[in-house]
Amino acid sequence: MRSARAGPKRPTPRARPANPLHARSGRARVPAIASRMRVIHLITRLIVGGAQENTVASVLGLRRKPGLEVTLVAGLTTGPEGSLESLVASESGLLTRLPALVRPVHPWLDWRAVRELTALFRKRRPDIVHTHSGKAGILGRLAARRAGVPTIIHTIHGPSFGPFQGPLANWAFCSAERYAGRFTTHFVVVANAMADQYLAAGIGRPSQYTRILSGFDLEPYLAAKPDPAWRARLGLAPDDIVVGKVARLFKLKGHDDLIAAAPDLVQTCRRFKFLLVGDGLWRPTFEDRVRRLGVADHFVFAGLVPPAEVPRYIGIMDVLVHLSRREGLPRALPQALAAGKPVIAFDCDGAREVCLDRETGFLLAPGDRVGLRDRLLLLARDAALRGRLGGRGQALVRDAFSVDRMVDQLHDLYTRLAGTPGFDRAGEHQAASRHPARL
Repeated sequence: MRSARAGPKRPTPRARPANPLHARSGRARVPAIASRMRVIHLITRLIVGGAQENTVASVLGLRRKPGLEVTLVAGLTTGPEGSLESLVASESGLLTRLPALVRPVHPWLDWRAVRELTALFRKRRPDIVHTHSGKAGILGRLAARRAGVPTIIHTIHGPSFGPFQGPLANWAFCSAERYAGRFTTHFVVVANAMADQYLAAGIGRPSQYTRILSGFDLEPYLAAKPDPAWRARLGLAPDDIVVGKVARLFKLKGHDDLIAAAPDLVQTCRRFKFLLVGDGLWRPTFEDRVRRLGVADHFVFAGLVPPAEVPRYIGIMDVLVHLSRREGLPRALPQALAAGKPVIAFDCDGAREVCLDRETGFLLAPGDRVGLRDRLLLLARDAALRGRLGGRGQALVRDAFSVDRMVDQLHDLYTRLAGTPGFDRAGEHQAASRHPARL
């Protein structure tokens, strides 16, 4: 928010005439040949999750690109969901921890985080600040604006507003995203659905959005095979129909829908087993619920699994379900397809971009538990159908979801945007430093 009263004079953003990324003759840019482009990525916390795995893979890949100096800022990682910090902590000078950056809304800590981020950006003088996740995205973009960062990019991994929230929270997050969107140079989305939702809410313009699929190490999934010994270790018989789910044990991830469908499925076919990979605050609730429903013997709570072990678990599944009510494009879906497994998903956000109904799996209306039961029974009875759907899915994702492709596309985007300041709402170019934002 801008004040009519003159505030303290802000530092004049640096001029870099020696950097060809910022050299201009009219609108032409000279390719980078001398200086390194400084990029800071920002995320709230490094728990085991899709947005976090995407961020870590992006940062590690981009650090190996010539001409880039890439660092990562994150809040402290706490909770039962696990941590990815070990993947970046060994990289010298990569990770900066910011304790004030916390996931819940906390006015004092949020204001402190903006101040500390502003000071950090002014000190490091990045060419690009690239934010991830809802909370870090809003606070980080505010701080980057205040610090006069030339290029501000935000990746939308999943919507921060929508019908999954109450009216007041939805209004607050949507308003915050609209405000931050006014000084966002560019948006990266992991699914086209994210761009559609944000544009419908009046955030940005179509030309400001680029879809870059969330890449992961494909080879372990492409090579994943059923392992009888691993099945036996988890108490699964060779002829069990294993329905898997890879997700944090948290609300809105759809575990309740799967648990609710389980009694009917087990009554029809005793060979159904449900393998839940992941941990979270709701684990005691779900464990209690399956006990009360009398299907505890059919559920395996695998708990927190290191990312490198996930292919092994998906390899012993017959079908993967992902029933989230709020997601960008859940990584579990292309991971399962890469392993040749059919998928079932609710038609929320970006799921339909990989779960192609009756081609790679089955797409259901959100909350359709009857449809979920019927599709699982169909797949349980038809091994050939499972093979056909999984094979088509594997062909779909084999090339599209590689880490190298994701990193190359990010690097190309940075090169294209380098030296291009933010955009005002009317679409005119303007230097971010000319209109510093005030809180």
